Amino acid sequence: MKILCVSDQIDPLVYSNSVKERFSDVEFVFCAGDLPMEYIDFIVSSLNLPTYFVFGNHNLNEFHLFHKSFGASDSTINNLGLDSVSGGANYAGFKALTIPTSVPSHPLLVVGASGSIKYNKGLCQYSDRAMKLKLLRLLPRLLYNKLRYGRYLDIFLTHSPPRHLQDKEDPCHRGFACFRWFLKKFKPRYMLHGHIHLYDLQESRITKYHQTEIINVFSHYILDIPWSAHKDGV
Repeated sequence: MKILCVSDQIDPLVYSNSVKERFSDVEFVFCAGDLPMEYIDFIVSSLNLPTYFVFGNHNLNEFHLFHKSFGASDSTINNLGLDSVSGGANYAGFKALTIPTSVPSHPLLVVGASGSIKYNKGLCQYSDRAMKLKLLRLLPRLLYNKLRYGRYLDIFLTHSPPRHLQDKEDPCHRGFACFRWFLKKFKPRYMLHGHIHLYDLQESRITKYHQTEIINVFSHYILDIPWSAHKDGV
């Protein structure tokens, strides 16, 4: 099972006329933030694949349409008219999703979290405490997953990394300490994040933390999950 992961910049290998041929074996697309909605729209229309996104701390023109705290109502959030805003992609921010796969008994269990650590008064920025409270609200669904599927989740899709794991020391690029708690407690197989730009694409993207592979998906990255590992809930 291959997943195309993108974040933070428009990648010419993705934003091209040959994108369908180049990524012909991909089954899903995950977007880890700081991407224009027009770019996500291009990916959806070109690949015609299930696509899931979170917001970062930039490219937030549509952010208010997906959050009640900024005036969006339940009817607006759930209205199919949002397809015209999100390009047909599915918003994963602060949700626990059960995504069907080609093996119906083994869906992908995904939790998404938008935003960065609070560093000024911009949108989609949170204190560590505020982020942890948002994750705690997903606890009932995570417990259900454990009872129903034998695991809490498979993929943690975020914009920011955990604190002291692939983050930086400047105020904007510090990660969330509560993400470390979340990874230890709920044991996803993968954490996919952006936010930290890789100026050398040969630089290592992967850090192992307990049972989770933390992957910086800056620009684009192909996550290849062996079906045997996914079925076993490894």
